[in-house]
Amino acid sequence: MTISHYLDECLISFLEVKTRDEALGQLVDLLDRAGKLKDRALFLESILEREKIVSTGIGLGVAIPHAKLQGYSDFFIAVGIQRKEGIEWNALDASPVRLIFMIGGPENKQTEYLKILSHLTLAIKNEERRKKLLKAVTAEEVRALFSGC
Repeated sequence: MTISHYLDECLISFLEVKTRDEALGQLVDLLDRAGKLKDRALFLESILEREKIVSTGIGLGVAIPHAKLQGYSDFFIAVGIQRKEGIEWNALDASPVRLIFMIGGPENKQTEYLKILSHLTLAIKNEERRKKLLKAVTAEEVRALFSGC
């Protein structure tokens, strides 16, 4: 299992938004246009409800919003990169978020979800990778940074 398996270049976006909710909305729209969502409104509502429980801003300028719902068979990840000042996310370390990894998929595959989360977290702890992600100019570059992860 590798993170690159779940990444698709059409699900990588360079954001120019100011707020958390705008960023979440743009990534949900990206997933919807790519045909990954069964119900756009329900998925967005689930993402927002999850944020109300506790912020998915994990620190280091990274957020991992996620939703697991009935009716999905596979996991997917949308990536949002905000190169400029970052987005206020109420992150654990209070730093603005510039890298967003939105995970969606089935609610009944908790073990696979935890593996994805573990691999992703390990990959983004690498400071050099985070710097390269913020400098990337194409979706291909972003995906390549996760090859082997």
